[in-house]
Order: sequence, then structure tokens, then C-alpha cells
Amino acid sequence: MPNIAIAGASGRMGRMLIEAVLAADDCTLSGVLDAAGSPAIGREAAPGVAITADLRAGLHGADVLIDFTRPEGTLAHLAVCRELGVRAVVGTTGFDDAQKAAIAGHAQQVGIVFAPNMSLGVNVMLRLLDVAARALHEGYDIEIVEAHHRHKVDAPSGTALALGQVVADALGRDLKACAVYGREGVTGERDPSTIGFATIRGGDIVGDHTVLFAGTGERLEITHRAASRATYAQGSLRAARFLMQRGPGLYGMRDVLGL
Repeated sequence: MPNIAIAGASGRMGRMLIEAVLAADDCTLSGVLDAAGSPAIGREAAPGVAITADLRAGLHGADVLIDFTRPEGTLAHLAVCRELGVRAVVGTTGFDDAQKAAIAGHAQQVGIVFAPNMSLGVNVMLRLLDVAARALHEGYDIEIVEAHHRHKVDAPSGTALALGQVVADALGRDLKACAVYGREGVTGERDPSTIGFATIRGGDIVGDHTVLFAGTGERLEITHRAASRATYAQGSLRAARFLMQRGPGLYGMRDVLGL
């Protein structure tokens, strides 16, 4: 039974993760972390498990940390995980290239599952997109549309970027060179070599992602809609169980699912 610590106790995802661990028969909640100054500090997330801002106290006895916070916070957490030998499941998004390299560096010492989306369905979608992009490599324009709640701070979403990366790789393109993140005014005709991104923010949308392949006379849409954050929580627990059987290394949900 893995002992699991959760970061970001007062966040929407943090609360969902705590509930998921407590409901799981094969996991134990060993610690809960939140930012210093949070009104949640000192409260019990479960009997005998108080929310703390002290990283070492929160990670004491933990086998795995699950972290859906912010890039700077996650990197600080991973540094201590590396020191203590605690594995980590990272669902945080918005990392730049240097920060991703830092995560890879920590993974040389401890096992880390790092994925922009822990949903099992989204990760199957990634596989489907690889097949679709290779088959529809000519004569189809590709657009990615994502929608999230009003509180999300990064755009496009990490999941949308991952979808675009899979498509670009399948087509042999450099996503940084071919991505278009906004259109306004007289833009001219669409460049067929580009991959477009559109972002919607509003209300309490958990997460919708659609990849559109628009051809002449037909279009193919591959869509995933999350109705609850519970899907991310369950995927995270699956990743935590996976890490218990693995050594140091940087893994993705494709590894967890055997894809």
C-alpha cells in the first residue's frame, strides 16, 4: 500500500486527490502540503494528517508525492523529494524548457511520472491522434480547440500543447515553428503547414479538448471532455501505483498505460 502525500491541499485538484486517496482501498494518505499562509494550514485533511507548509514534515513517510500546483512550487517540492527518495507524480502544467530539464534531472535519482494530463481517456486520445495525423498528412488543416474554467492561469493548456506535439511529430514538423496561437485582422489564407490553437476560458469547465482535421468535403474531430476532476485523480493514483514497481526515471502516462 503506497503512502501518498498530496501537494496543494486547498486547490480544486488537491481536494479531489485527497478524497481519492482516502477512498482507495490500497493507498494511505501520509501527508498533505499547502502554501505557507494558507488558511488550511493546521487543519486535518484526515484523522491524524494535518495540512502543513513544512515540506519535510509533509513528505515524512511518503512513498509518492502527487503534485498539481504551480511550476515553481513543484520544482521546490521535487528537490526535496529527490533528497528524501520520494517518488513523484507531476500533473502541474506551464513549465518552460529549462524547468522541464530540471524535472528530468531530478528523475535521474527518483521515479517521476510527468504528464500534462492524467486522464486515461486523454492519453488514449494521444495515441489515436498519432494514427489520424499519419493517415491525414495531406489535404487536411489541423486545429486544436481547448476550453477550461475561468481560474486556469496558462494558455494554451498543457494538454492542448501535448496534443499538438503528437500531431507535429507524426507529420515530421517542428511545433514551435508551425504553431499559430492567435488570429486577428486580415491574416491572409491559412498556411496548410500550420497547426492552429484556440483557447476558451469561462465558468467551471473542467477541460474540453478537440483536434479537428478539416479536409475538402469532410472533417474528422477527435474530442475528449472531462466532466469531473475525478478522472485526473484516478489516473494519478494509477501512476503512483506504477511508480511503486519502478526505479528512478522519467515516465509518462503512456508508460503507465502500456501504450
